[in-house]
Order: sequence, then structure tokens, then C-alpha cells
Amino acid sequence: MFKSSPGKPAKEQTVVDAMLAAGDISQDAANAADRWFRVWQFAYNGYKEFSENHVPNTEIKHDDLSWLMTRADAVGDLYDVRKALGVCSETRLRAMLVDKMSFRKIGECMFPRVSTDLARKKIAAQCALLLEQLSEYYHNADRKRRREKEACTPVPFQVG
Repeated sequence: MFKSSPGKPAKEQTVVDAMLAAGDISQDAANAADRWFRVWQFAYNGYKEFSENHVPNTEIKHDDLSWLMTRADAVGDLYDVRKALGVCSETRLRAMLVDKMSFRKIGECMFPRVSTDLARKKIAAQCALLLEQLSEYYHNADRKRRREKEACTPVPFQVG
């Protein structure tokens, strides 16, 4: 199913959209899912859709080497998320966002010995919690980057 907005291309609805509409997750969690998916697309497929409020980086060259280094940085971001939230979290994120699986399908894969309905409910709860954790991770990472950027570098010699 596709969701469309005036003046924008149609977007395929995912389980994240369903959770947001149901009130199971916050807008910040949905934004974090979108951010993770954009980074994944760029890291593994080499293309990126920029958000509406994107500010281009004028500090880098736009050559092949810069492109590859930027993609490597995206892979590093995914690694940091995996390290912070765990491999199981990455598996669920990929199933939800990359493979665009329903909770029923994810539940069947993750819990094959449990009834389909119970597996779906378990996965839905796990994914909602995961997206809130992902949102918090990005919030803390952005705050840390901002602090490091604003920090003064000490002068190695005495001035004056």
C-alpha cells in the first residue's frame, strides 16, 4: 500500500507508519527509523534521498574518493548502532525497513514454534521498544557530536 501527500511522490507504507498511526511509537521514533533506513540505503546501495531540511556539506570535495569515504562513514554509523543496540536489533530493523516485512512475517521467522498471532504481538512490542531506543540513541549521539563541535581546543603553549 502506498501513502501520498500533495506535491510529494508516493511512499510505500511500512509497519513503522502503522505503529505511528496507532500511537504505539512517537514521531521521534519514526524519524529515527527513517534516518536509519536512509543511512542503510546509502551505505549498501550508494544512493541517498535527502530530507526537505537538508543542508549540503560544502566542506568536502565531490569526487570518487570523497563519495567512498562518505559511504564508509555511513557503514560506520550502522556499526555504531549495532554495537549500541545489538545484532538482534539490527535484524529487526532490516526486516521492518529494508525487507518491508509485516509483523506477521517477521514473527513467523523469529518465533516459528509460537502461534502466528502471539508471534506477531511479540514482534510488534519488540519493534516499538527498539524504535524508541533507536530514537534515544540518535538523540544522545547528536548531543555528543554537538558538544564535541562546540568544545574549545586548548592551546599547547602559553599566550601572552
